Amino acid sequence: MAVPYPRGLTFEKVWAALMEDREQMKKSREEYDRLMKERREEFDRSMKERREEDDRRAQEAERRSQEADRRIQKLEEQIEKTSKIVGGLGNSIGGLVETLFAARLWEKFASYNYGFKRVYQQMPVYETNGSKMLTEIDILLSDTEWAMAVEVKRRMVKEDVIDHIERMDRILKHPPAEVKGKKLLGAMAGGTINPDALKLAYETGFFVLELKGESIDLLTPPEGFKPTEW
Repeated sequence: MAVPYPRGLTFEKVWAALMEDREQMKKSREEYDRLMKERREEFDRSMKERREEDDRRAQEAERRSQEADRRIQKLEEQIEKTSKIVGGLGNSIGGLVETLFAARLWEKFASYNYGFKRVYQQMPVYETNGSKMLTEIDILLSDTEWAMAVEVKRRMVKEDVIDHIERMDRILKHPPAEVKGKKLLGAMAGGTINPDALKLAYETGFFVLELKGESIDLLTPPEGFKPTEW
């Protein structure tokens, strides 16, 4: 049994409506495709820009890293150069200070009736068999009866006094030829002297000398001071 068309509705109208819907779907599909294409292109462009930006940042980071490496290398070279200069200067100053103290140092002890006439600088102290150097005496004063080991410091601190006590023991156990058979005394000398170092030096029985300007003073020891004979 045939289904009757609604009143006023003909095959042509239905077909026309179907075609219109089809055309609209086609346009919608084309619009969808266009939008998707634009989105893909925008995405691709965004990714490309991001990759380019990442590449630019990576290149900039690499450039900065290389520049930092160059600066660090240059700084290390400057530090090494400065260290050599300062080290050499320190050695020169140390030698100069010792030379200043050594010059006619024996005269400072005239009131103690020591007959020091010979002065030695940087006197090495070796083991008995001579195979190993144990220490070094900055300045050695001597006569036929006495020998005095003087340790010189630009800045004399308590640790320097302790070191010199240990040095005196080594000298006593392994005396150089200029010390053998003589009574051994100790002294400390400094450009500046820490109060604690001064106190310990006198308690140990060391004489103490100080460089003041262009002169060298043998400091007056405290009452009751007695120089130690090692």
